[in-house]
Amino acid sequence: MRSYLEILRIAWPLALGMMNNAVLQFTDRAFLAHESMASLEAVLPASMLALITLGFFQSVVAYSGTFVAQYHGAGDAAMSRRSYHAGLWMAIGFGALMIAVLPLGDLVFETFSRGDEVVARQKAYYGICTAGGVFLFVQMAAQAFFTGLGRTRIVFWVNVIGNALNVALDPILIFGWCGVPRLGIAGAAYATVVATAVQGLILIIAARRTGLVDARMVHAGRKGAQGVSLLGLVGRILRFGLPSGAYSVINCLSFTIFVFLTGGVGHVEAAVSNACFTVNYILIAPVEGFALGASTLVAQAQGRRDPVAAMRAGNRSVALGVALVAVLSAGILILHRPILHIFASKVDAADAAKFHSLGLVLFGLMALWQMFDAADIIISGALKGAGDTKFVMGWLLFVSFAIWLPVAWGVSRVHNTMPALWGTMVLDVVVICIGSVIRWRHGTWRRIRMV
Repeated sequence: MRSYLEILRIAWPLALGMMNNAVLQFTDRAFLAHESMASLEAVLPASMLALITLGFFQSVVAYSGTFVAQYHGAGDAAMSRRSYHAGLWMAIGFGALMIAVLPLGDLVFETFSRGDEVVARQKAYYGICTAGGVFLFVQMAAQAFFTGLGRTRIVFWVNVIGNALNVALDPILIFGWCGVPRLGIAGAAYATVVATAVQGLILIIAARRTGLVDARMVHAGRKGAQGVSLLGLVGRILRFGLPSGAYSVINCLSFTIFVFLTGGVGHVEAAVSNACFTVNYILIAPVEGFALGASTLVAQAQGRRDPVAAMRAGNRSVALGVALVAVLSAGILILHRPILHIFASKVDAADAAKFHSLGLVLFGLMALWQMFDAADIIISGALKGAGDTKFVMGWLLFVSFAIWLPVAWGVSRVHNTMPALWGTMVLDVVVICIGSVIRWRHGTWRRIRMV
């Protein structure tokens, strides 16, 4: 029981924070659904492509938190601080690279999206979020520092503050309230960037005021407690963090390809699918919090050279996360009609019945894969905390591009309906989960030494 309480102590602020982010996305897209159907159709592909572009660098920066956790578990406070500094420097460097990838979005949307109005909105959302990526990276470095130390409550409260600001800015910028020009989908993107910048600033100030971070330590040539320079530590983080970043890209890229594939079914069907995926994120977001909590606890245990405690933390995190998803999935199925109604306000009366009936079918399929998805996400987080990032990346790459997407493409050629396409996701999640469980139980990760 004590170990479950320890998991909950670290995981519940992260889980609530992730759910808070999901509610924020839900709110964003609900506002955009009231703005126009074109914005609702555009926001998911645009946000997913932005996540692919930013997700790689974001995940590499976030991996500095795993080093913070391992050094914290080993009792080396100086190297925990230095890991945080390494994350900040990487965040600034990666942010400068984002300007160079802006033309990528225009090319993708012009090639794969349909309708000039939708493409224009996708370009606007993607461009603003990508150009503001440096704020996301800095916020992630500071958040990873506190998470690695197990101080997750401050991460949660700062997350709440930032998201509250985002929600407040959304209607002002989207609809042009308070004398502000009506910006539509661009307003949602600006609100997100501003809120992220505020979150990062608060966390950096909090880190300095705790006394845990000494600004005098930030010097690339100075040695840490174990003789590792800041530049050398950046190299270590990149060694383990690059596969973690690639994992995020593969995950987002495969899903984005699937979203574009579903876009060929029809406009109403695509809008229903986008709405259901938004709800899906609300279900799975708290699991991401448990995954991050499992990663932190496993990393700290590995830093102490205690693989038994690491295994226990991973297993019990899975049990808690799967139980939570079961409850949330049941709630979504029970409340499907009022939830779908939020997104159907701009749907023609002739299509409203189709919107609700298809939405219920997709919710049912979603509930089928959620248990497996929850288990896989948490186990993958635990493996990352132990440094087994190459397996996590390689297994996802194989299943996504050798199994799932070829099957989904074949289904789109033979029986191009949204339920059939969504059914391929059940296959994808089950296969990935089985492989991750086998790897975790085999215990190869026990022999990995990061610090």
